[in-house]
Amino acid sequence: MERVPRDVRQLPKAHLHLHFTGSMRPATLLELADKYGVRLPDALTGAEPPKLRATDERGWFRFQRLYDAARSCLREPEDIQRLVREAAQEDLADGSGWLEIQVDPTSYAPRLGGLIPALEVILDAVETASSDTGLGMRVLVAANRMKHPLDARTLARLAVRYADRGIVGFGLSNDERRGMARDFDRAFAIAREGGLLAAPHGGELTGPASVRDCLDDLEATRIGHGVRAAEDPRLLKRLADRQVTCEVCPASNVALGVYEKPEDVPLRTLFEAGVPMALGADDPLLFGSRLAAQYEIARRHHDFDDAELAELARQSVRGSAAPQDIKAKLLSGVDDWLTAAP
Repeated sequence: MERVPRDVRQLPKAHLHLHFTGSMRPATLLELADKYGVRLPDALTGAEPPKLRATDERGWFRFQRLYDAARSCLREPEDIQRLVREAAQEDLADGSGWLEIQVDPTSYAPRLGGLIPALEVILDAVETASSDTGLGMRVLVAANRMKHPLDARTLARLAVRYADRGIVGFGLSNDERRGMARDFDRAFAIAREGGLLAAPHGGELTGPASVRDCLDDLEATRIGHGVRAAEDPRLLKRLADRQVTCEVCPASNVALGVYEKPEDVPLRTLFEAGVPMALGADDPLLFGSRLAAQYEIARRHHDFDDAELAELARQSVRGSAAPQDIKAKLLSGVDDWLTAAP
């Protein structure tokens, strides 16, 4: 008799790669667009996720245009509060016990009274949602590599200043084909000196060299994506030896054309090389799937069994900035999930 697989939504895990606007529920986007009279692109109003491809300049521009359209619907503090609360609810339903949500507050500053007020609104929303839902939540402030490195330094100083309000890390996002990692080395030094973990994007739209740059120039402790490291065995060994966690987002990789099919994402290669992974949903609004679905991809397309899925969940917890007591509780829950009858 064939065993019923365990429900991955019940598997305790940490979520380390979720972007702020991209975490929005599609229904919420439509309601907010109606509220503010925003005419959304047709790609954001259908029942299916938009058809995306970002491996060329035109595709990335279109992806950014859709993202900007969605962000334009977040205008009041209550919109921010709703987004964060709903992101927490979605994560809890998928078994997450810890969420690090990534945001560039610069993007929201014009509508929320400036950079510092915008960050405070976001941090207040995270604190409230965490208290109300019971989900451990923290913030990773991300600079935009399409902007001047001085802007990143400003953000890094601000992130350090608010570290006691729930900021745990500093990132670097947007098109990695633009802006060299080393241009942002001072910003990351400021963040690291202030006790924040370094988690820049790398190794998604460009190859292994992008991951090496994040390690060499930014002293990354985590890599956003990092999947292209699979193309360089020496780099894989380096990541494994240092236990640098790669925040791998399988559905996103396929949606953006980094890989053609779910089975092409090199989950097995990374896993068997000993590189820690934290599966993430990236931008569910645009890619159409949330956290638990990434574990289903590992199961369905890469034949990860329950013990291996449990190890993926452990790796996500270990790679997080969660306090030791929360890590211990989540790791214990992983063991319980694995020993319980399916």
